[in-house]
Amino acid sequence: MLNRFTDLDDKLSDLEGRLSDPALINNQQEYQRVVKEHAHLSRLAEMIRALRSVDRQIRDNRSLIQDEKEDPELRELAELELEELLQKRKSLESDVQLFLLPRDPNDDKNIFLEIRAGTGGDEAALFVADLFRMYCRYAESMHWRVEIMSSSPLGIGGFKELIAMISGEQVYSKLKFERGVHRVQRVPETEAQGRVHTSAVTVAVLPEADEVDVDIDMNELKIDVYRSSGPGGQSVNTTDSAVRITHLPTGLVVTCQDEKSQHKNKAKALTVLRARLLDKLEQEQHDQISQDRKSQVGSGDRSERIRTYNFPQGRLTDHRINLTLYKLETIMNGKLDDVIVPLTIHDQEQKLKQIK
Repeated sequence: MLNRFTDLDDKLSDLEGRLSDPALINNQQEYQRVVKEHAHLSRLAEMIRALRSVDRQIRDNRSLIQDEKEDPELRELAELELEELLQKRKSLESDVQLFLLPRDPNDDKNIFLEIRAGTGGDEAALFVADLFRMYCRYAESMHWRVEIMSSSPLGIGGFKELIAMISGEQVYSKLKFERGVHRVQRVPETEAQGRVHTSAVTVAVLPEADEVDVDIDMNELKIDVYRSSGPGGQSVNTTDSAVRITHLPTGLVVTCQDEKSQHKNKAKALTVLRARLLDKLEQEQHDQISQDRKSQVGSGDRSERIRTYNFPQGRLTDHRINLTLYKLETIMNGKLDDVIVPLTIHDQEQKLKQIK
Protein backbone atom coordinates (compact mmCIF):
# COMPACT_ATOMS: atom_id res chain seq x y z
CA MET A 1 0.00 0.00 0.00
CA LEU A 2 2.74 2.49 0.97
CA ASN A 3 4.30 2.37 -2.50
CA ARG A 4 1.29 4.29 -3.80
CA PHE A 5 2.23 7.40 -1.75
CA THR A 6 5.88 8.01 -2.63
CA ASP A 7 5.08 11.40 -4.23
CA LEU A 8 2.70 12.60 -1.49
CA ASP A 9 5.20 15.03 0.05
CA ASP A 10 5.93 16.54 -3.38
CA LYS A 11 2.21 17.09 -3.98
CA LEU A 12 1.87 18.81 -0.61
CA SER A 13 4.84 21.07 -1.32
CA ASP A 14 3.33 22.02 -4.66
CA LEU A 15 0.00 22.89 -3.03
CA GLU A 16 1.70 24.95 -0.33
CA GLY A 17 3.48 26.89 -3.05
CA ARG A 18 0.20 27.55 -4.83
CA LEU A 19 -1.44 28.76 -1.62
CA SER A 20 1.16 31.50 -1.29
CA ASP A 21 0.59 32.67 -4.87
CA PRO A 22 -1.16 36.11 -4.85
CA ALA A 23 -2.89 35.30 -8.14
CA LEU A 24 -4.61 32.30 -6.55
CA ILE A 25 -5.73 34.32 -3.52
CA ASN A 26 -7.59 36.67 -5.88
CA ASN A 27 -9.54 33.71 -7.29
CA GLN A 28 -11.54 32.75 -4.20
CA GLN A 29 -13.30 29.75 -5.72
CA GLU A 30 -10.03 28.12 -6.88
CA TYR A 31 -8.32 29.17 -3.63
CA GLN A 32 -10.95 27.38 -1.54
CA ARG A 33 -10.60 24.27 -3.71
CA VAL A 34 -6.81 24.20 -3.18
CA VAL A 35 -7.25 24.79 0.57
CA LYS A 36 -9.57 21.77 0.80
CA GLU A 37 -7.22 19.60 -1.29
CA HIS A 38 -4.27 20.63 0.90
CA ALA A 39 -6.19 19.79 4.09
CA HIS A 40 -7.21 16.43 2.62
CA LEU A 41 -3.66 15.48 1.59
CA SER A 42 -2.22 16.74 4.90
CA ARG A 43 -4.51 14.38 6.79
CA LEU A 44 -3.57 11.53 4.45
CA ALA A 45 0.16 12.29 4.88
CA GLU A 46 -0.27 12.16 8.66
CA MET A 47 -1.90 8.72 8.39
CA ILE A 48 0.83 7.43 6.01
CA ARG A 49 3.58 8.65 8.40
CA ALA A 50 1.91 6.72 11.24
CA LEU A 51 1.70 3.63 9.03
CA ARG A 52 5.38 3.88 8.04
CA SER A 53 6.37 4.29 11.68
CA VAL A 54 4.50 1.11 12.63
CA ASP A 55 6.13 -0.70 9.70
CA ARG A 56 9.58 0.26 10.98
CA GLN A 57 8.72 -0.98 14.46
CA ILE A 58 7.44 -4.27 13.02
CA ARG A 59 10.71 -4.77 11.10
CA ASP A 60 12.79 -3.98 14.20
CA ASN A 61 10.81 -6.41 16.34
CA ARG A 62 11.05 -9.20 13.78
CA SER A 63 14.79 -8.66 13.52
CA LEU A 64 15.08 -8.83 17.31
CA ILE A 65 13.02 -12.03 17.49
CA GLN A 66 15.16 -13.73 14.84
CA ASP A 67 18.43 -12.79 16.57
CA GLU A 68 19.27 -15.85 18.69
CA LYS A 69 22.03 -13.94 20.50
CA GLU A 70 19.47 -11.62 22.12
CA ASP A 71 18.18 -12.16 25.67
CA PRO A 72 15.21 -14.67 25.64
CA GLU A 73 13.06 -12.38 27.80
CA LEU A 74 13.67 -9.48 25.44
CA ARG A 75 12.74 -11.64 22.44
CA GLU A 76 9.54 -12.73 24.24
CA LEU A 77 8.60 -9.10 24.89
CA ALA A 78 9.26 -8.31 21.23
CA GLU A 79 6.90 -11.13 20.17
CA LEU A 80 4.13 -9.76 22.39
CA GLU A 81 4.69 -6.25 21.06
CA LEU A 82 4.73 -7.55 17.49
CA GLU A 83 1.17 -8.91 17.86
CA GLU A 84 -0.02 -5.47 19.02
CA LEU A 85 1.84 -3.73 16.19
CA LEU A 86 0.32 -6.03 13.56
CA GLN A 87 -3.16 -5.25 14.90
CA LYS A 88 -2.36 -1.54 14.89
CA ARG A 89 -1.11 -1.78 11.30
CA LYS A 90 -4.32 -3.52 10.23
CA SER A 91 -6.39 -0.76 11.87
CA LEU A 92 -4.30 2.00 10.24
CA GLU A 93 -4.60 0.36 6.80
CA SER A 94 -8.36 0.21 7.23
CA ASP A 95 -8.43 3.91 8.20
CA VAL A 96 -6.44 4.82 5.07
CA GLN A 97 -8.73 2.75 2.84
CA LEU A 98 -11.81 4.46 4.29
CA PHE A 99 -10.17 7.86 3.89
CA LEU A 100 -9.45 7.13 0.22
CA LEU A 101 -13.01 6.08 -0.61
CA PRO A 102 -14.56 8.29 -3.30
CA ARG A 103 -16.27 11.15 -1.49
CA ASP A 104 -19.79 12.22 -2.25
CA PRO A 105 -19.32 15.67 -3.84
CA ASN A 106 -22.33 16.91 -1.87
CA ASP A 107 -21.05 15.85 1.57
CA ASP A 108 -19.84 19.34 2.52
CA LYS A 109 -23.04 21.06 1.40
CA ASN A 110 -25.91 22.55 3.35
CA ILE A 111 -29.29 20.93 2.79
CA PHE A 112 -32.95 21.58 2.28
CA LEU A 113 -34.94 19.25 4.52
CA GLU A 114 -38.46 18.61 3.21
CA ILE A 115 -40.89 16.75 5.50
CA ARG A 116 -44.41 15.94 4.28
CA ALA A 117 -47.38 14.20 5.85
CA GLY A 118 -48.36 10.98 4.08
CA THR A 119 -51.02 8.45 5.02
CA GLY A 120 -52.55 8.90 8.44
CA GLY A 121 -54.27 12.30 8.37
CA ASP A 122 -53.81 14.44 11.48
CA GLU A 123 -51.51 11.90 13.11
CA ALA A 124 -49.12 12.10 10.13
CA ALA A 125 -49.18 15.91 10.30
CA LEU A 126 -48.31 15.80 14.00
CA PHE A 127 -45.43 13.45 13.28
CA VAL A 128 -44.06 15.94 10.73
CA ALA A 129 -43.72 18.38 13.64
CA ASP A 130 -42.15 15.66 15.83
CA LEU A 131 -39.57 14.72 13.21
CA PHE A 132 -38.71 18.36 12.57
CA ARG A 133 -38.22 18.86 16.32
CA MET A 134 -35.91 15.81 16.37
CA TYR A 135 -33.81 17.18 13.50
CA CYS A 136 -33.67 20.63 15.13
CA ARG A 137 -32.35 19.16 18.38
CA TYR A 138 -29.76 17.15 16.48
CA ALA A 139 -28.77 20.26 14.52
CA GLU A 140 -28.37 22.17 17.78
CA SER A 141 -26.00 19.48 19.11
CA MET A 142 -23.97 19.77 15.88
CA HIS A 143 -23.92 23.61 16.05
CA TRP A 144 -25.82 23.87 12.77
CA ARG A 145 -28.27 26.62 11.80
CA VAL A 146 -31.90 25.80 10.94
CA GLU A 147 -34.08 28.22 8.96
CA ILE A 148 -37.68 27.45 7.96
CA MET A 149 -38.10 28.21 4.26
CA SER A 150 -41.75 27.25 3.84
CA SER A 151 -44.44 25.58 5.92
CA SER A 152 -48.10 24.59 5.80
CA PRO A 153 -49.19 24.49 9.46
CA LEU A 154 -52.45 22.94 10.62
CA GLY A 155 -54.50 24.10 13.59
CA ILE A 156 -53.81 20.87 15.51
CA GLY A 157 -50.11 21.75 15.92
CA GLY A 158 -48.83 19.69 13.01
CA PHE A 159 -47.77 20.45 9.46
CA LYS A 160 -48.95 19.24 6.10
CA GLU A 161 -45.51 20.16 4.78
CA LEU A 162 -42.40 21.84 6.15
CA ILE A 163 -39.23 22.85 4.30
CA ALA A 164 -36.15 24.03 6.20
CA MET A 165 -32.59 24.89 5.32
CA ILE A 166 -29.93 23.39 7.58
CA SER A 167 -26.48 24.91 7.24
CA GLY A 168 -23.20 24.03 8.89
CA GLU A 169 -20.30 21.62 8.64
CA GLN A 170 -20.87 18.29 6.85
CA VAL A 171 -24.68 18.56 7.03
CA TYR A 172 -25.43 16.50 3.91
CA SER A 173 -22.92 13.78 4.85
CA LYS A 174 -24.75 13.28 8.17
CA LEU A 175 -28.37 13.53 7.04
CA LYS A 176 -28.31 12.05 3.51
CA PHE A 177 -29.54 8.66 4.76
CA GLU A 178 -32.69 10.23 6.25
CA ARG A 179 -34.56 10.47 2.96
CA GLY A 180 -37.41 8.05 2.45
CA VAL A 181 -40.63 7.06 4.21
CA HIS A 182 -40.68 7.22 8.01
CA ARG A 183 -43.48 5.15 9.53
CA VAL A 184 -44.89 5.89 12.99
CA GLN A 185 -46.95 3.56 15.18
CA ARG A 186 -48.58 5.08 18.25
CA VAL A 187 -51.86 5.76 20.02
CA PRO A 188 -53.27 9.20 19.01
CA GLU A 189 -54.39 11.46 21.85
CA THR A 190 -57.89 11.44 20.38
CA GLU A 191 -58.08 7.61 20.37
CA ALA A 192 -60.51 6.68 23.15
CA GLN A 193 -60.00 2.90 22.95
CA GLY A 194 -56.20 3.02 23.01
CA ARG A 195 -55.71 1.50 19.55
CA VAL A 196 -52.35 1.91 17.84
CA HIS A 197 -52.52 3.82 14.54
CA THR A 198 -49.94 3.63 11.75
CA SER A 199 -49.04 6.77 9.82
CA ALA A 200 -46.34 7.74 7.38
CA VAL A 201 -44.23 10.81 6.67
CA THR A 202 -41.87 11.34 3.73
CA VAL A 203 -38.49 13.03 4.15
CA ALA A 204 -36.40 14.47 1.32
CA VAL A 205 -32.83 15.70 1.82
CA LEU A 206 -31.65 17.97 -0.99
CA PRO A 207 -28.09 19.38 -1.12
CA GLU A 208 -27.98 23.13 -1.59
CA ALA A 209 -27.18 23.92 -5.22
CA ASP A 210 -24.76 26.67 -6.19
CA GLU A 211 -25.58 28.86 -9.18
CA VAL A 212 -22.77 27.12 -11.06
CA ASP A 213 -24.44 23.75 -10.38
CA VAL A 214 -27.79 24.69 -11.88
CA ASP A 215 -28.35 27.47 -14.37
CA ILE A 216 -31.93 28.72 -14.18
CA ASP A 217 -33.31 30.63 -17.16
CA MET A 218 -35.66 33.23 -15.70
CA ASN A 219 -37.66 33.12 -18.93
CA GLU A 220 -38.61 29.52 -18.09
CA LEU A 221 -40.20 30.53 -14.77
CA LYS A 222 -43.80 31.45 -14.04
CA ILE A 223 -43.90 33.59 -10.91
CA ASP A 224 -47.20 34.22 -9.10
CA VAL A 225 -47.70 36.40 -6.04
CA TYR A 226 -50.61 36.17 -3.65
CA ARG A 227 -51.64 37.00 -0.10
CA SER A 228 -50.15 34.81 2.62
CA SER A 229 -52.50 32.82 4.83
CA GLY A 230 -52.01 30.85 8.02
CA PRO A 231 -53.81 27.96 9.74
CA GLY A 232 -57.55 28.07 9.20
CA GLY A 233 -57.22 30.60 6.39
CA GLN A 234 -56.73 33.71 8.50
CA SER A 235 -54.62 36.43 6.91
CA VAL A 236 -51.00 36.63 7.98
CA ASN A 237 -50.51 40.02 6.39
CA THR A 238 -52.38 42.33 4.07
CA THR A 239 -49.92 42.45 1.16
CA ASP A 240 -49.32 40.08 -1.74
CA SER A 241 -46.03 38.81 -0.32
CA ALA A 242 -46.37 35.04 -0.89
CA VAL A 243 -44.58 33.69 -3.97
CA ARG A 244 -45.22 30.64 -6.12
CA ILE A 245 -42.58 29.76 -8.74
CA THR A 246 -43.25 27.19 -11.46
CA HIS A 247 -40.36 25.84 -13.53
CA LEU A 248 -42.11 25.35 -16.86
CA PRO A 249 -39.75 22.75 -18.46
CA THR A 250 -40.05 20.33 -15.52
CA GLY A 251 -43.33 21.37 -13.88
CA LEU A 252 -41.61 21.77 -10.48
CA VAL A 253 -43.50 24.16 -8.20
CA VAL A 254 -42.10 25.93 -5.13
CA THR A 255 -44.07 28.22 -2.82
CA CYS A 256 -42.80 30.43 -0.01
CA GLN A 257 -44.83 32.67 2.27
CA ASP A 258 -42.99 32.68 5.61
CA GLU A 259 -41.40 36.11 5.09
CA LYS A 260 -43.34 39.38 5.02
CA SER A 261 -41.21 40.58 2.11
CA GLN A 262 -42.11 39.39 -1.40
CA HIS A 263 -38.46 39.84 -2.40
CA LYS A 264 -37.25 37.55 0.42
CA ASN A 265 -39.89 34.92 -0.35
CA LYS A 266 -38.86 34.94 -4.01
CA ALA A 267 -35.17 34.54 -3.10
CA LYS A 268 -35.96 31.64 -0.77
CA ALA A 269 -38.17 29.95 -3.34
CA LEU A 270 -35.43 30.21 -5.98
CA THR A 271 -32.87 28.54 -3.69
CA VAL A 272 -35.28 25.66 -3.01
CA LEU A 273 -36.06 25.34 -6.73
CA ARG A 274 -32.36 25.24 -7.59
CA ALA A 275 -31.83 22.42 -5.06
CA ARG A 276 -34.79 20.43 -6.42
CA LEU A 277 -33.54 20.82 -9.99
CA LEU A 278 -30.07 19.60 -8.96
CA ASP A 279 -31.61 16.63 -7.14
CA LYS A 280 -33.75 15.81 -10.19
CA LEU A 281 -30.70 16.00 -12.46
CA GLU A 282 -28.61 13.78 -10.18
CA GLN A 283 -31.46 11.28 -9.78
CA GLU A 284 -31.82 11.01 -13.57
CA GLN A 285 -28.07 10.46 -13.95
CA HIS A 286 -28.15 7.82 -11.19
CA ASP A 287 -31.07 6.03 -12.88
CA GLN A 288 -29.26 5.96 -16.20
CA ILE A 289 -26.07 4.55 -14.67
CA SER A 290 -27.72 1.91 -12.51
CA GLN A 291 -31.31 1.26 -13.51
CA ASP A 292 -31.41 -2.25 -12.05
CA ARG A 293 -28.95 -1.87 -9.17
CA LYS A 294 -29.97 -0.52 -5.77
CA SER A 295 -27.42 1.30 -3.64
CA GLN A 296 -26.34 -0.57 -0.54
CA VAL A 297 -28.10 1.74 1.91
CA GLY A 298 -31.56 1.92 0.42
CA SER A 299 -32.37 2.51 -3.20
CA GLY A 300 -32.73 6.27 -2.86
CA ASP A 301 -36.36 5.86 -3.89
CA ARG A 302 -38.50 8.41 -2.05
CA SER A 303 -41.28 5.81 -1.68
CA GLU A 304 -39.11 3.32 0.19
CA ARG A 305 -39.97 2.71 3.84
CA ILE A 306 -36.70 3.19 5.66
CA ARG A 307 -37.64 3.38 9.33
CA THR A 308 -40.37 2.60 11.85
CA TYR A 309 -40.94 4.51 15.09
CA ASN A 310 -42.99 2.29 17.46
CA PHE A 311 -43.96 4.41 20.47
CA PRO A 312 -45.81 1.78 22.57
CA GLN A 313 -42.66 -0.38 22.54
CA GLY A 314 -40.18 2.53 22.63
CA ARG A 315 -38.58 0.95 19.58
CA LEU A 316 -36.93 2.38 16.47
CA THR A 317 -36.14 0.06 13.54
CA ASP A 318 -34.11 1.04 10.51
CA HIS A 319 -35.13 -1.52 7.89
CA ARG A 320 -32.15 -0.94 5.55
CA ILE A 321 -29.59 -2.40 7.96
CA ASN A 322 -31.93 -4.33 10.29
CA LEU A 323 -31.04 -2.02 13.18
CA THR A 324 -33.40 -2.09 16.18
CA LEU A 325 -32.94 0.26 19.15
CA TYR A 326 -35.10 0.43 22.27
CA LYS A 327 -34.29 4.07 22.99
CA LEU A 328 -36.90 5.88 20.92
CA GLU A 329 -37.41 8.74 23.37
CA THR A 330 -33.67 9.45 23.46
CA ILE A 331 -33.44 9.49 19.64
CA MET A 332 -36.51 11.74 19.30
CA ASN A 333 -34.72 14.15 21.65
CA GLY A 334 -31.98 14.56 19.07
CA LYS A 335 -29.53 11.70 19.78
CA LEU A 336 -29.65 10.78 16.11
CA ASP A 337 -26.03 9.62 15.90
CA ASP A 338 -27.21 6.30 17.40
CA VAL A 339 -28.78 5.69 13.97
CA ILE A 340 -26.57 7.78 11.67
CA VAL A 341 -23.25 6.22 12.73
CA PRO A 342 -24.30 2.58 12.02
CA LEU A 343 -25.74 3.66 8.63
CA THR A 344 -22.50 5.47 7.73
CA ILE A 345 -20.34 2.50 8.78
CA HIS A 346 -22.52 0.13 6.75
CA ASP A 347 -22.25 2.37 3.70
CA GLN A 348 -18.46 2.52 4.03
CA GLU A 349 -18.21 -1.26 4.40
CA GLN A 350 -20.21 -1.80 1.24
CA LYS A 351 -18.06 0.66 -0.71
CA LEU A 352 -14.89 -1.08 0.51
CA LYS A 353 -16.24 -4.43 -0.71
CA GLN A 354 -16.82 -2.92 -4.16
CA ILE A 355 -13.21 -1.76 -4.58
CA LYS A 356 -11.52 -4.89 -3.19
